[in-house]
Amino acid sequence: MQPAASFPFPIIRSIAVVPLLALLWSPSQGSATPLLGPNLTGFAVLGASTVTNTGATTINGNVGVAPGTAITGAGTISITGTYRSGIDPVGIAAQSELVSALTHLGGLGPGTTLPADLAGLVLSPGVYTVPAGVSNLTGTVTLNGQGNANAGWVFLMPSTFITSPGSVVRVINTGAGAGIYWDVGSSATLDTTTSFAGNILAPASITLNHAASIGCGRALAETAAVTMDNNTINAADCLGSAGAGTNGYAGGLDVVGSTVSFLPFSDVPEPGSLALLAVALGLLTVVSRRRDVLGDDLT
Repeated sequence: MQPAASFPFPIIRSIAVVPLLALLWSPSQGSATPLLGPNLTGFAVLGASTVTNTGATTINGNVGVAPGTAITGAGTISITGTYRSGIDPVGIAAQSELVSALTHLGGLGPGTTLPADLAGLVLSPGVYTVPAGVSNLTGTVTLNGQGNANAGWVFLMPSTFITSPGSVVRVINTGAGAGIYWDVGSSATLDTTTSFAGNILAPASITLNHAASIGCGRALAETAAVTMDNNTINAADCLGSAGAGTNGYAGGLDVVGSTVSFLPFSDVPEPGSLALLAVALGLLTVVSRRRDVLGDDLT
């Protein structure tokens, strides 16, 4: 006859599994049809005519130019991805996906009109129009996800996009499914030591001046060049480096046919939830080991 002492352990294990499953399950934070296509998402830097670099630049993601062939200064780039140029099918497909993304973003406007200079603003997720200015960012702009792990921001810039030296895009209170998109009407320039976040999509050129960085995002130019100078661009997993976010802030939006919508709200996990997960895992381990020991004793 089996001793009564062994009976409670399956029940205890089930009880432990309940909070564990609750923690592991959450609404989808991804997008079945993301705004940035699968080829485009792989690029941290994509130009059309040339990609030029000066100084020690670090890039997490692919670097490409299509249909152009010139990538100059590659010898001083530290890259985790792949170089692609010319008629490379991945680069050509990425440029096509960039055109599509620009079209979709343009259809979201006009949204809320902001001052030309974003410095000092705290912005919740949404669609914004930013007029042209001498500088569109002279200090720090804060993007507050308000606890939504799928927070999405779209900035429609009818003309140029220019930052001042030392300006900052700060991202708070969001999570792995977030997305940030800067839809530029012509060219974009990040001035020296700018600390940036999000994806720059420009029909013309993108310039990163000395020591400007995109801590989480991409520089994607449709018809002209991307020019770099001792920069850092991270289009991969950047949790903790620029607020939160995975895959270079390429979430937040879903595309179905020609319609673009924001992803549903998803809570950002609280630190207490992580502690509960650790307790649940620990309890499962103890129960499993205890049951194994009893089983050995009974044989």
